[in-house]
Amino acid sequence: MNQEAVEIKKSTEGTARLVYILYLVGIAIGFTGIVAVIMAYVYRGDAPDWLKSHYDFQIRTFWIGALYIFVGVVLSMVLVGYLILLSWVIWLVVRCIKGMKALEEKTAPPNAMGWFF
Repeated sequence: MNQEAVEIKKSTEGTARLVYILYLVGIAIGFTGIVAVIMAYVYRGDAPDWLKSHYDFQIRTFWIGALYIFVGVVLSMVLVGYLILLSWVIWLVVRCIKGMKALEEKTAPPNAMGWFF
């Protein structure tokens, strides 16, 4: 593998890690999640298969999380929405931690196509 290919591989792994971090920061600062999903879409095409699964996992995390947030906000009128929003935060943290752990091990995330953890 030439030097340029090694640099691209390192940058895409670093980008995947940054996407997970931006999702976690997005709990407090909402727009970082949007930046993160755009990055995942952009870098997914150049990544090797095991890393592409991380980007797919991150994209699914964004869209499933957006659904949870929407339902939580709508149902916050009847107070149960706050529990949904709290469970979204826990769900997001667990998914990001599991994803970063798999990224460190250079393996695909567990249950990449699932809705839960």
